Amino acid sequence: MSWFASVAVQRFGAEGETDQIVVEEPLEILVNGRHLSVTMRTPGNDEELATGFLFTEGIITNRGQIRSIAGAGNRVEIQLDHDPEIAPRLTMTSACGVCGKSSLDELFKHRCPTIRSKFQIGPEALVRLPGILHDAQLVFHRTGGLHAAGLFGPDGILHEIREDVGRHNAVDKVIGAMLGRDLSNRLILVSGRAGFELVQKAAMAGIPMLAAVGAPTTLAVETARAAGMTLVGFLRDDRFNVYCQPPPSTL
Repeated sequence: MSWFASVAVQRFGAEGETDQIVVEEPLEILVNGRHLSVTMRTPGNDEELATGFLFTEGIITNRGQIRSIAGAGNRVEIQLDHDPEIAPRLTMTSACGVCGKSSLDELFKHRCPTIRSKFQIGPEALVRLPGILHDAQLVFHRTGGLHAAGLFGPDGILHEIREDVGRHNAVDKVIGAMLGRDLSNRLILVSGRAGFELVQKAAMAGIPMLAAVGAPTTLAVETARAAGMTLVGFLRDDRFNVYCQPPPSTL
């Protein structure tokens, strides 16, 4: 399944008659034979996406609760060792992980855990991360149409990266890939803005710091503060803003 497709295009000021654009298709997630959600995503790492989604939504608490998971086409079917009370979600767009929620109450049904971590990273290492993430975005370089989420250590080493048309999907893919591992000494960097849903997902995974090249929202700041996370925004051009951080300073 390809992440991008070649399409005809009229170019002005450049040569060529085709362009490579990112693929966006729906993914249906079924749990114990029941429809849970449809999300718009870039095909690839679908099982990681579904696993991360179930975890950050509080439907599972560990990988061991998954008896089987199988993805084919635009569907992932998951069998759990329990039968959770789940209400089908509406279709979620690739732009926002919470656009398909049926009510605002559903956004706050899972309390984000309070994170206890001694994670530290220096400013000199932090400002290098966007360049490292950008260089690792292989599909983005061909299409220009994907967000990315990267998991970094305190030494600035990139441990995991996932790309998707939806930044929340990219985060779920990273979390799904790393589920079961201790992430208390990691930060996650996202290529766009920092919304509430991204902070909530990081907090659920026990990640003590979220950084974004774009702006945070007020609800993102409030959620990060309540979870004891460090939240950094506008991380670009060797500059950044720290919107909240627990004592002692992590920077």
